[in-house]
Amino acid sequence: MKDFLSLKNLQADLWKQLLQVSVEVKERPANFRQMLLGKSLVLIFEKASLRTRLTFELGMKQVGGEAVYLDNREARLGGRESLKDVARNLERWFDCIVTRTFSHETAVELAEQTSVSVINGLSDKEHPCQVLADVFTLQEKWGEVEGKTLVYVGDGNNVCTSLIHAAALSGMSFVAVTPTTHQPYAEAAEDFEALTVSSSASYRYTDSLDGLEGADAVYTDTWVSMGQEEEARERLRILQDYQITPELMISTGKESYFMHCLPAHRNQEVTDAVIDSPRSLVYEQAENRLHVQKALLLTLLAPGDVARYLQLERFAAFKN
Repeated sequence: MKDFLSLKNLQADLWKQLLQVSVEVKERPANFRQMLLGKSLVLIFEKASLRTRLTFELGMKQVGGEAVYLDNREARLGGRESLKDVARNLERWFDCIVTRTFSHETAVELAEQTSVSVINGLSDKEHPCQVLADVFTLQEKWGEVEGKTLVYVGDGNNVCTSLIHAAALSGMSFVAVTPTTHQPYAEAAEDFEALTVSSSASYRYTDSLDGLEGADAVYTDTWVSMGQEEEARERLRILQDYQITPELMISTGKESYFMHCLPAHRNQEVTDAVIDSPRSLVYEQAENRLHVQKALLLTLLAPGDVARYLQLERFAAFKN
């Protein structure tokens, strides 16, 4: 794996390995403190960030590497100089590039133009790093995620897209509950079927809140993402009936977990009573961004060392 832009083309065994390495990184951080010694990372962001920026910067340092942040909010990538020239410069200095872009195509083109690894820290179409942390968080809670049902409510946006891919790769069923005007992308069902590792897992779309019934976890996201401010009033009008309330959580019929990638607009897409409840995982999701992104960086930049480490761990477990 050279790049991490989308889960749509990721092999299931590599997805499983990323989760496995994430466990090791979180439980035994000292084993990885020097694994990326001498490696360097640049973060190029067209959008403001709290979790993505800080967890990548800190994570890279915690595995022995260096991180540099480049604020590109005033001039989008490819504006001041060609994306090809930017890419060819960056590959001379850095081993890995993390982008946070408005256009997914910008991240794809950057990866095509450079020989070093490119990670999609967020784009208008997908958010793969976030959902890696989400599934890892659920795995910590349940032990095994396969066979569970994840219900996403609200706007069928970039997070929803990546969750569809992640659920399929993890053997979970996925239900998208959105207004008809804000459905997930058109090929969602076909992609889920192509990616799923479980014959019993299913994908379903509905505009009815009845779709929450049976949810093991309920996920929502902001209704107005960066770059959509001019649409805010209309979006809020359309989505107001999809607010996650205690009553909606009860309608699942289970002790369901609540999830949100943050930042949250409290009492807009979710009430305080839900996001602050004991069943809310939002801060655990945020913490786990650090651990899974360390695992991702290790897998991209030191695949041989990671493979040897996993072999040694399996050997030690076999001996015991």
